[in-house]
Amino acid sequence: MRYAQGGGLTDTEREARERVRLDAVARFEAGDRNKAIAANLRVSERSVERWRRQWRESGVTGVASKGSPGRPRLSGAQVAGLERELERGPLSRGWADQRWTLARVKKLIGRLFRISYTVEGTWCLLKRHGWSWQQPARRAIERDDEAVELWKKEVWPRVRAPRWPATAGSSSKTRPASR
Repeated sequence: MRYAQGGGLTDTEREARERVRLDAVARFEAGDRNKAIAANLRVSERSVERWRRQWRESGVTGVASKGSPGRPRLSGAQVAGLERELERGPLSRGWADQRWTLARVKKLIGRLFRISYTVEGTWCLLKRHGWSWQQPARRAIERDDEAVELWKKEVWPRVRAPRWPATAGSSSKTRPASR
C-alpha cells in the first residue's frame, strides 16, 4: 500500500490493517491457501505470503503492527533541549548569521539527538511546539544603502536591458530604432 506524500496510516487505520492480518492468521490456522485468503481479504498474494512467513517464524507477534516507521519522535526532554538551543541562536552553533532555517534546525536535531527528520517534518515539529515562521523586522546593520542605490542606477539597467537578436545582414548587436 502506498501512502500520500508526508502521510501514513493513522492509529485507527493501522488497527484496521492489523485486524486484516489477524484474520489472515486465523485462516492460516484453518489451513486455507494463500490465494483464497488474498481474494477473501482483498489483499495481494505477496502480502499473504509475507504474513504467513512472519507468522511461522514469530507467531501472532510477527504479524502485529510495529507502529509508524516514518515518524521519529523527540521526547519532552529532547524538545526542551532543542528549544534551549534554538533560543541560544545559530551563532552559538557556528553558523554565520542569526537565522534559523529549517535545514539548520534539521541538522541541529541530527547532531543533538541522532534522529533524522525531513525538512517538512522539522517544520511540523516546530509548529506543534509553538514555533512560527519569522521575518527580520529591520534591515541588516551591514547594509550599505548608497551602494544599493548605485547598483540600481548603473548595473540593474544593463542587466535588465533586453537582448535583441542581430539582423541577418548585421554583425553588431544594437537595439532597433524605436518608432
